[in-house]
Amino acid sequence: MGSWHPPLVRVLLEPGRLGATGHDRRRDCRGRPHPCRRPDLPPPTTPEDVTAVERAVGRPMPQLLRRLYLEVANGGFGVWECLSLTDTGNWFSEERDMIEAHRLFSARDDSDIPATPKGVVPLMDRGCCMWTMIDLSTPEGRVWDWDANDCCVLVPTTLTLARWLTGWLEGWTDPGPYSRFRIHADGCPDRQPSVSS
Repeated sequence: MGSWHPPLVRVLLEPGRLGATGHDRRRDCRGRPHPCRRPDLPPPTTPEDVTAVERAVGRPMPQLLRRLYLEVANGGFGVWECLSLTDTGNWFSEERDMIEAHRLFSARDDSDIPATPKGVVPLMDRGCCMWTMIDLSTPEGRVWDWDANDCCVLVPTTLTLARWLTGWLEGWTDPGPYSRFRIHADGCPDRQPSVSS
């Protein structure tokens, strides 16, 4: 798994992709904002912001996710746009940041919709009551699917964070339903064989 991280982050930092290239990913050699950096992305986050999210969730971030937030941008990257760790002023969902979204999804209430398991946090709002979640309790960052349109609202998928991002870069992961990647429990009426990626 470790071999996925450096090449994947390098691809994400290519000009025209998500971030920047060069020695300091936010600045050029003269300290000016890097010319290859996409202007619509917020700057990378700070280690303190990563620590605040980890403390709120009670789990450390997978190394790849940590690097994306510290080296690429504080949100806005990914298949659609991943949440920011902190309020950047440019919201990528109706929630201003990952901590707020985590609090909403992990709260227990009287509805039939389950709260997320400990360590599973919202990563990307896909619209139409669909969210991509990530399990911070797994070193590889297991991707979960939250789809209010499915009988089993919250289920793990066959994807890890690295595979999910690779699928986006290669064109086989899209922001729509993740039906083919969902792992349904035996008792779920929507249970069908999942496609391993």
